[in-house]
Amino acid sequence: MKYLKLIRYQNLLMLAFMQLLFRYGFLKLQHAPLSLTDWQYCLLILSTVCIAAGGYVINNIFDQDTDNDNKPNEVVVGKGISESMAYNIYVVLNITGVGIGFYLSNVIQKPGFAAVFIVIAATLYLYATSLKQMLLVGNVIVALLLSFSVIIIGVFDLLPATYEGNQQQMAILFSILTDFAIFAFVINFLREIVKDLEDTDGDYNQGMTTLPIVLGVSRTVRVVFALSFVPIAILLWYINAYFVSGDLFILAGYMLLFVVGPLIYFSIKIYSARKQKEFRHLSQVLKLVILFGVIAIAVLSFNLKHHVI
Repeated sequence: MKYLKLIRYQNLLMLAFMQLLFRYGFLKLQHAPLSLTDWQYCLLILSTVCIAAGGYVINNIFDQDTDNDNKPNEVVVGKGISESMAYNIYVVLNITGVGIGFYLSNVIQKPGFAAVFIVIAATLYLYATSLKQMLLVGNVIVALLLSFSVIIIGVFDLLPATYEGNQQQMAILFSILTDFAIFAFVINFLREIVKDLEDTDGDYNQGMTTLPIVLGVSRTVRVVFALSFVPIAILLWYINAYFVSGDLFILAGYMLLFVVGPLIYFSIKIYSARKQKEFRHLSQVLKLVILFGVIAIAVLSFNLKHHVI
């Protein structure tokens, strides 16, 4: 169990679930020509998961002091697992992830794409060692990396299979992936700030420069409250412009109930939140919003198939 905690297996399962759902709950059902075979796509998921797991491991290694202040019961490195063992696990995960990336890049005859995996692994290392200590930079990087785990599906599975005769279809599919990547970025960016609110005391003791430390908890809460209306407004516009106008009423209802609804709940609760347990709860709410957003891609496929008016 300690090794599963080290790599934060719940987050990795969600990542794998998201990538599986996008392909088998959406792209396959749209009869899109895809570059990777089923087992090669599984390798893409494995590569993404390994690199993400490596990021969690190196983050746990460098966050030992902070985690001892913020979450003493959840510390793994230095207690259940030695630091040297954690480093060995980190190296193996990254070699595996990047190695698979090299293989897949050659499969699709785009060897230069292997650089993507190297850049992501390097960015996660820099985040853990230095970038996370810079105001908002770490928050943006984590949010971008989640978004890129969606975009990479298009890069490796759609882009190489695109030719003049199917450009329009592939552009539409890629735009849907991009729209979800933007949604994932916005929600995860908010979540990262909420996690900083949750960890304020430990971060302060370790000399971190997070928004709650610079502005104070109360002012940061107001900032998050104001920012929370951005995804709500965008989603309401998007639902009306694309789902309602396109007679996709099942999807529109799902989004209003399971995505917009929890976001409104988040906005209401964050306004008065001040305690660590409240911020932890609201962080989990945003995690659920991302999960429901992922499931929406399968609801979209169902609604397109039945097109209930």
